[in-house]
Amino acid sequence: MQRPKAFNGLRHLALKVYQFEECLHFYHEIMGMEILRRANDNLVYLSCGNDNLSLSRAHHPQDSGQHNLDHFGFIVDSKQDLQNWYDFLQSQGVPLLDTPHDHSDGARSFHCTDPASNVVQPLYHPAVSGQKLQ
Repeated sequence: MQRPKAFNGLRHLALKVYQFEECLHFYHEIMGMEILRRANDNLVYLSCGNDNLSLSRAHHPQDSGQHNLDHFGFIVDSKQDLQNWYDFLQSQGVPLLDTPHDHSDGARSFHCTDPASNVVQPLYHPAVSGQKLQ
């Protein structure tokens, strides 16, 4: 199977943090990121305009610490591109953690793991997909 169209950048990062409110304050008030959406009391999405940072609350200090990375996402330009990547990764024997699914904000994604067990999220997101960085 042929590899699908190239990703449109790595512009999504998800951090799991025990100091949730402090990190939200830092990224929003100090770093100037816009709050895109508060999914719930434990999850908020922020942006500088062409990216997407997800902050989720770690409920125990040991769930945060030195390894705060929950997953990272590669942006695709369309939902069809996302499906093409799913089919391709499946054909390559990449470990898939779920199937493409819709999010309440219009995004669509799935998750897989790289050989080092990092979670990778191919992601269509209407706020950042289709934008080309110069």
